[in-house]
Amino acid sequence: MSTLHAGYFSQGLEADPELERAIGGELARQRQGIELIASENIVSRLVLEAQGSVLTNKTVEGLPYGRYYGGAEFADAIEALAVERVTRLFGCAFANVQPHSGSNANAGVFLGLLKLGDTILSMDTAAGGHISHGHPATLTGRDYTIVRYGVCRESETIELAALRALALAHRPRLIVAGGSAYPAALDFAGMRAIADEVGALFMVDMAHFAGLVATGLYPHPFPHAHVVTSTSYKSLRGARGGFVLWNDPALSDRINYGIFPGVQGSVMMHAVAAKAACFGEALRPEFAAYNQAVLDNARMLAMSLSAAGLRLVGGGTDCGLMLVDLSTIGVTGDIAAKALEKAGLAVNKNLIPFDPRPPEAPSGLRLSSNAGTARGFGTAEFATIAGFIAAVVKAPDDAALIADVARQVRELCARFPIY
Repeated sequence: MSTLHAGYFSQGLEADPELERAIGGELARQRQGIELIASENIVSRLVLEAQGSVLTNKTVEGLPYGRYYGGAEFADAIEALAVERVTRLFGCAFANVQPHSGSNANAGVFLGLLKLGDTILSMDTAAGGHISHGHPATLTGRDYTIVRYGVCRESETIELAALRALALAHRPRLIVAGGSAYPAALDFAGMRAIADEVGALFMVDMAHFAGLVATGLYPHPFPHAHVVTSTSYKSLRGARGGFVLWNDPALSDRINYGIFPGVQGSVMMHAVAAKAACFGEALRPEFAAYNQAVLDNARMLAMSLSAAGLRLVGGGTDCGLMLVDLSTIGVTGDIAAKALEKAGLAVNKNLIPFDPRPPEAPSGLRLSSNAGTARGFGTAEFATIAGFIAAVVKAPDDAALIADVARQVRELCARFPIY
């Protein structure tokens, strides 16, 4: 046996102590802290094993059973399984599970269905939209003409009359619904009616509420949307990555080619295997119970924060995420987020609608019940978490208070161990 690669197939992280320490530190952080960031969740052991499998070694290009590379028998079977599961989960005809991320899924749809320079009507990031829907700093913002809609100042929700006025004035080729910080339910039927009136395609990005859609706890994008994009983590509680869904066979080649070779190359088959695993989990009855708990816990968190004197944008939440307005207590989101992290509570600073402050030091925090619910927290635990948050954001410089909250957070997490 050659000694040139001694240990190559047998040694694990112990062969790289520096990396092992960092990954071990992240595991400890996840075990001992409470995750409240809406873009994160906690996957199952099954998903971890699928994503860390030998499929890492396999390169494929193209769609299942029509690859450019050989040796794809099992890769084809796995991707076909992921497609079958996700179309059954969301009740649609077609899916592409190859996008490396939700942003890639969106970019692939734009490239496949639009011409460069076409007009897209999408939600302003300042009102809760996602950067991949045309933020000026992104390729989509550079390559297309972006018109942005926002929310009503009084209700902090989308006003269809204002959206319709923009659509009539600008005649977009595509209207996009969905964002990253919009806690209210979306009116897909109303938005589709506007799209039809101006001859636009209608796309829904359901990344932040896909799990709720799958279990009937949030309005379903179909049959209203021409195309739906999503991530497979967040509320789906699965592998990091994206996917696209649609029903019209006339769109299939355009969407598939928009993704490959349009915006990305070979498929990350280990990620597709992990997507197949999480879609399979989402088809089980217990996933519906999980999502009901997500809603119950989010509403308890919102109600408890409000009772503690913190204002919730839009008055609460219709999904697993919410926005907290800190301007009423004179604290900025960046300061609050840093103090909460010291207390073992991971959140993210966020703009609120009509925020007078910059994104680096905004007026709000974005919170989610997804990861805590996956861990096993119930409404009692989220009421307690709300108390932790309220105490810290009202006194972000109180080191003794933060240390005491951190101790209580560790004690709570020890009752709900992960991995």
